[in-house]
Order: sequence, then C-alpha cells, then structure tokens
Amino acid sequence: MPEPTPLLLMRGIVKQFPGVRALDGVDLDVRAGEVHCLLGQNGAGKSTLIKVLSGAHQPDAGEVLLNGAPVRLANPTAAMRAGIATIYQELDLVDGLSVAENIFLGHEHATFGFTRRGEANRAARELLARLGHAEIRPGTEVGRLSPAAKQVVSMARALSHDARLIIMDEPSAALAHDEVTNLFRIIRELIAQNVAVVYISHRLEEIREIGERVTVLKDGRTVAVGLPARDTPTPRIVSLMTGRNVEYVFPPRPDPVDRPQVLRVEGLTLSGRFADISFTVGAGEIVGLAGLVGSGRSEIIETIYGARRPSAGRVLLDGRLVRPGSTHAAVRQGMGLAPEERKAQALLLEESVARNITLSALTRYARLGWLDRRAETAEVNRLIETLDIRPRDPRRPIKTLSGGNQQKAVLARWLTERAAAGNGAGGLKLLLLDEPTRGVDVGARAELYAVVRRLADSGIGVLLVSSEVPEVLGLADRVLVIREGRLVHEAPADELDEHRVLDLVMVTHEGGTP
Repeated sequence: MPEPTPLLLMRGIVKQFPGVRALDGVDLDVRAGEVHCLLGQNGAGKSTLIKVLSGAHQPDAGEVLLNGAPVRLANPTAAMRAGIATIYQELDLVDGLSVAENIFLGHEHATFGFTRRGEANRAARELLARLGHAEIRPGTEVGRLSPAAKQVVSMARALSHDARLIIMDEPSAALAHDEVTNLFRIIRELIAQNVAVVYISHRLEEIREIGERVTVLKDGRTVAVGLPARDTPTPRIVSLMTGRNVEYVFPPRPDPVDRPQVLRVEGLTLSGRFADISFTVGAGEIVGLAGLVGSGRSEIIETIYGARRPSAGRVLLDGRLVRPGSTHAAVRQGMGLAPEERKAQALLLEESVARNITLSALTRYARLGWLDRRAETAEVNRLIETLDIRPRDPRRPIKTLSGGNQQKAVLARWLTERAAAGNGAGGLKLLLLDEPTRGVDVGARAELYAVVRRLADSGIGVLLVSSEVPEVLGLADRVLVIREGRLVHEAPADELDEHRVLDLVMVTHEGGTP
C-alpha cells in the first residue's frame, strides 16, 4: 500500500547568509496527525528552517509542498493563510492585551474598524475549551498569566488561523513537570484532530514520550529523516547530532579531598519560599541543589546572592558575613551569578560579545576616564580562547551566538571580575549557576560541563541548580535535595541515583509518594 502524501514536504532547502550557508539541502516530511521531532545542536539549522517554514526567510533553493502542491511562503501572513503556525520558545504575546485580543491579534473580529468584543470573547472561549482550558478567561490580561497558561494562549492563537501544522520551538523549556504533562495532553488532542506538530526540544526523554518520528540536522544538512522516535537508541541520536559518540558527557569527578570552606549558609529563611536552610560549599567543590520546580531552589540561590532579602539566617563567604539583600556586597566579596533567564537577566543582546564579557569589570580598563580598548580586547580574546567561545569574534553581536556560547560568555564575565579584583579579595570565590544548560544542545552541554569543572578545579566553589536530575548527579560532587522549601537530604553525588532523588523530592506530607 503506497505511503499517503505528506502534509508537508520540504526538499533540498538551501539558505545562504553572508559568509554562512545555514541550510545546505535540507529535507523534511511531516504527516497529518503526527508529532514530528526536529533535533540538532545549536547552530545545526533548526531555527533557520523554522523561519523558512514560517515565511520569515525565503529559501535560495529547494521547494516546499503542502498536500503535494508547491507553495511559496512569502511572509508569515502567507504561512498562516496556508495553515502553518509557529509557537516560538520566547512567546510573542503582548502582555498588556487580553487573552482574546492576543488570540485574534492581526485578524480581529471587527466591523468598520470597531472590534466585536463579545464575538471575540465567545470564539476565544471555544478555542480554549478545545484545548481543555476553559478556566482561562478571555478578558484576562495576558501579562498576569503563568508561563503554562501563556503557552495555551499561543496554541489557541494558532488554532484561530485554522492551522493544519503547528511548529513548537522548545515549548516545555519554562514549564514545570505537571505543566509539561498537560502540554503533552493538549498535543495528543491536536493530533487526534489530524493537526500535525513539528516539535523541537533538547530533552531527548520528551522526544520518546511525545514524538512519532525524528529528523536530525547537523551543520545545515539533514543526517536522518523519519527515524522512529521511540525505537532509535539515544546513543544513535546523539551520534547523529554531534558527529561523534558521546558516552561520557560529564567530566571526571576528582577524588574527595578536604577543602577549605568558601560558603557557609546558616538557617537561611525566606517567608513563604523556604525555611531553615543550612549547608556549606568548599573551594573547588560543585554542590548541586535538586528538587522540583517551585521547591525553592532558585529562591535560595537568589537570596544567597542578595537579590532577595532573607527573613532569617545568614550567609558567610570566606568567613565574612555577606550583607543581606545586597547584590553589590555579594559581588564585591567574590560571588557571581549566571541566572536562569540569561537573555532577559544576564545579556545585553544588541551589544558585542566583548562588551557582555567585560560588563562587570569596565573600570579595570579605564584610564583617566577613557576606555583602554586594547587591554579590554586582549582580555576578551584570552577568555574566548580559554572557554572556546565560538565564533571567536569579540565584535560579533552576542544575540547571534548559540545558547551554549552565550552561556560561556556569561561565565567569562565573572572570570574578568576575578582577574580584575587584583586585591586582597582575591576575585571570584563562588559561582552560582541557575539552570546553566537550559536551551543548550547535547554537544554544547558537554563543553559547558567541562568549563564548570575546570573552574572548580581552579579553586572556585560552585553552587548549581538544575531541573534535570541526571545533570545534578553527573556534574556535582555533593547533592542537596530540596522539597517544599526544606533541605531533606544531603549526600555525595556518587551515593545517589535518579530514582532515589525523585523518591525524595516527590514524598508527600503523609510520607508516601504520589
């Protein structure tokens, strides 16, 4: 029996930018009513392919067919009219508008320029009910919604265009575990209605759970098309993505040694978030915080750093009290933070790699009010080489770098702070990492792990938060398990496994597991 005509067929897609061939003959076919997963490292060409499919870029060669008929997606509006909708990782919703206004933005229910608000609200309610979220009110301002609810609104917007194909770019990146479960429920309902989904994620376990087939890109080329998502071994997928076998992602853990204490946390409490947290971090030690999203892990790190003022307790760095609620005091004493939302909280996206790296230490390069650009460039080039930031062009806008290389630039910033200290403080002593590999692909993760281990080997203490238990267990020397704002267990990482940690974080108040 012949295969049915694919809903979408892309053949030989080429896209050239000045000096870069981003897509070099990419193929993709997607069937109606399936979840087709698109995998590849950062820089493999996924984002460019999405933009071609969404009408944001025009291909230089190749063809796109919908239901067997060639189409030209001249712009995003043309793609929408063809039934192709894209939900980006950073949602393009307008916080100041209502749910209904966001759903129908650009194709409003209007007569003679006047919006038919009641009709729009009724249509929005129908779409939200179709997605199983009738509790979201059409009149609610989108800025007041949770990340998961915003994701639902984006899906409703896609369905408002009668989308036959929905592209989802890292849709689970900002969602808690139960919210991801609900996302998968919605996706399954969509495919039951014969809607196709192109699903992009760095989390391979999600691919197995939700995907039907997989296409893998590497260096702008298709290296595998239509692999069975559940039956293709993980080493095979990783090998296709990276071009090499990645058996040992984490760097070797050094033998346990007595380390001088760099951080001491005593009875730290933030009302309503966490209570009575006490632990230490040694110089050159990586300590991981494991727990569910919402357990208080990020809030603990932010309070240590001074971004939140504790209700009780104290933080000592190298035996000296850190002034509570003062990030300036924390940095001055030798503390650095790489926050979870690097684009929103850590980077100046329009600025160069060099400026982002030296941002916290510009006074080091100042001479009589003038910036010594030669000294700044020399230091930046040294750090780019040390951390292998690619491409190695300090003048390049940092927004053009992959997620992994952007994260390396954030780490490099704190190394300039360390070099700039040049006083009795001794520079960076403690590095706080909140979800350091969020949105970073398999190959780049391995590089980041190696960088973090090298920093620890140089004597810097590291406190790490990650939602991925294997990451905490593989990278940390010691693990602290946090549940509902309490420290419930502490052990060397090699004495724990994923099942044990999950048992600890999932225990209910009555002592059982859900």
